[in-house]
Amino acid sequence: MSSGPEPTWRKPAGMMAILTLILVWIVLVATFSAEIGSLPVLVQLIIYLVLGIVWILPLKPLLRWMELGRWR
Repeated sequence: MSSGPEPTWRKPAGMMAILTLILVWIVLVATFSAEIGSLPVLVQLIIYLVLGIVWILPLKPLLRWMELGRWR
């Protein structure tokens, strides 16, 4: 009797990679927060909106790798 597919090391490794990506992104954005904070509010809004979306881009291939074991 089979209980399903065998668990792989990719999911825990992928979760650690996602958490590391988020941590690095937070530190990077926080490093430039003083410079961004000196800009006009509308420019800050656009910058933070873009930075809030851009970090998601590497997640799609990473999540695919975690699930299927391949990048493409």
